[in-house]
Amino acid sequence: MINDEKSNILKRLRRIEGQLKGIQKMIERDACCVDVLIQIAAVKAAINKTGTLIFENHANECLTSSRESNKTQEDVVKELMQVLTSFIK
Repeated sequence: MINDEKSNILKRLRRIEGQLKGIQKMIERDACCVDVLIQIAAVKAAINKTGTLIFENHANECLTSSRESNKTQEDVVKELMQVLTSFIK
């Protein structure tokens, strides 16, 4: 993973961590359920975006490394599909 991409992903994860801590505080303060659910939706969206970035990075690396290895195009596609299937569950 390129350092800029890694730094971007780590920033996103730290932001998500902060959002989760904020949700915990909201629960402790008996905040309105609607407000909590809105924050949970925001965390889910942020996690999905982060996962997508990681998947894109993996796909690019997988395709690049397949050119340098003995992997067939079919093997690469199969691996990518397995990773994608795990990600979207």
